[in-house]
Amino acid sequence: MSQQITRTSTSASHYTVLLSATRKGARLARLLATERIRSWGMPHEKAALIVAELAANAALHGRVQGRNFRLSLNRTSDTLRIEVKDPRADRLPAVRPKTESGEQPRASGHGLLLVEELADRWGVQVELIGKTVWAELDLRP
Repeated sequence: MSQQITRTSTSASHYTVLLSATRKGARLARLLATERIRSWGMPHEKAALIVAELAANAALHGRVQGRNFRLSLNRTSDTLRIEVKDPRADRLPAVRPKTESGEQPRASGHGLLLVEELADRWGVQVELIGKTVWAELDLRP
């Protein structure tokens, strides 16, 4: 089976690519995002980890046979927004509320714990077809 990659946008502050919902597609998402963020002259370490987690989740939990997932990067002067859209709206990640002390509860700590720790904000947007899981990194200190 050949890997399908379709680039749909590569402007200076926006990057979008469609990738196959496989482990190889998730790995490629991380590599492409890292290169794009480097080309923008931005630190890429946190973003690469977030992309790796969101893309792996899209390939594993959001997969529908024959459908791709979409990675989008949007940069403004003060924010990098990472979005991964997959076709499964019926499998939503849990956005866990913080405790009174401000910490995340540890009982259900699944894979998005990394995203919760690294991102300044993250969430899920349910759409007509599928969902978009997004994370934002503040670029200004």
